[in-house]
Amino acid sequence: MITELRAQNFKSWEDTGALQFAPLTGLFGANSSGKTSILQALLMLKQTVERPPDWNEPLYFGDEESLVNLGSFDDVIHRSANNPNLNISVSWKLPEQVNIKGNLTDFLSFSTSIDDNDYYSRLAGFRYTVGERNFEIERVGLEHALKSSTTLRNSFQYFRCYGIRSTLSDDSKVLSDLEKAFENLFSRILYLGPLREYPRRRYAWEGDHPKDIGQYGNKAISALLSGRIRHLPTDEQIPKWLQRLELIDSYDLRPLSDTGQDYAFFVKQYKGGPEVQLIDIGFGVSQVLPVLILCYYAPEGSILILEQPEAHLHPKAQTELADVLIDVVVNRNMQIILESHSEYLLSRLQRRIAEKEIASVDTALYFCQINDGTSEIERLDVDEYGNIRNWPQDFFGDVTGELIKKTKVEMQQRKVMS
Repeated sequence: MITELRAQNFKSWEDTGALQFAPLTGLFGANSSGKTSILQALLMLKQTVERPPDWNEPLYFGDEESLVNLGSFDDVIHRSANNPNLNISVSWKLPEQVNIKGNLTDFLSFSTSIDDNDYYSRLAGFRYTVGERNFEIERVGLEHALKSSTTLRNSFQYFRCYGIRSTLSDDSKVLSDLEKAFENLFSRILYLGPLREYPRRRYAWEGDHPKDIGQYGNKAISALLSGRIRHLPTDEQIPKWLQRLELIDSYDLRPLSDTGQDYAFFVKQYKGGPEVQLIDIGFGVSQVLPVLILCYYAPEGSILILEQPEAHLHPKAQTELADVLIDVVVNRNMQIILESHSEYLLSRLQRRIAEKEIASVDTALYFCQINDGTSEIERLDVDEYGNIRNWPQDFFGDVTGELIKKTKVEMQQRKVMS
């Protein structure tokens, strides 16, 4: 589980500060306030880790096929950065304890610094922290060296922003273990973007078992069929939640031929109603279906990054969706990091905190805003009863102000009419 994230000079963020993450972490705020950029910092690291072995630049900013396409170093560096370095740090809890040079630990921290020489981005250095010990690589002239206390020793060729290439046994072994832990963290991150694939009349499945459902949910039906064969909780949980969200009564995913490679997704919108294909009903079902499938298809212990999971849902469904997220966090040992605009989802989270369905300490809710091109963030102070003590002004718009103005107009019109 990710426990802390910090980004400096990244897009609209001069400095996010040390953001404390919880099992259920939510980012709220207006459009273009910097919420998505926080998620992109993690996704940029993930796609850097997942590049082919022969690729070796500090960061992979992406292309049209990657999780995020951030352009180049010049595109991501904060416009008013006094310090030209891009700095990102992350801390996380390991699934189990590891022994790093005699230190048993289940917590690790990592930070990296990238700069630019007008031609290409380059590594300024990185550091792993294990307990009280630091394992740090710094650039010295044109080379990189392991820093031990105040002494620089052993020059290395760096590997991306988080590792080295070396045959020196002692240092190489320690950093190799740390690199593996870092790569394992990002292998457990699964991402679903805000725009999900449009439903189809036919879905092809050749018996594969996808690692995830794709950033657009394009592998969701394959995952659903895979989960059926592997006895995952998908077939049990997804119909239940679709009913709870009051979207459909039932569904049937069945083959269209004897080969079993073409499937159609049929639904009944209400009990005893006609059976129609998914593409022929409201858009909301097809948009939330990948969210539900990912929540119950992903292995326990996964970290899910969800952008606008409530997209295209009516208010009651947005409210019930909060219970899905709580169920996954509490009962499937997952971490969920989400970006949302939904006051209904937030209100249900507040209620469930009051009802002790999830502890307030197991949530971390943030409000983002932007001033003069620089993003700012504030953690919402949620007490054990679900109350937000520092509710930001106009958090979800000025509803009270709108009602007051509406009432004044009504009074004026009634006065004229009388």
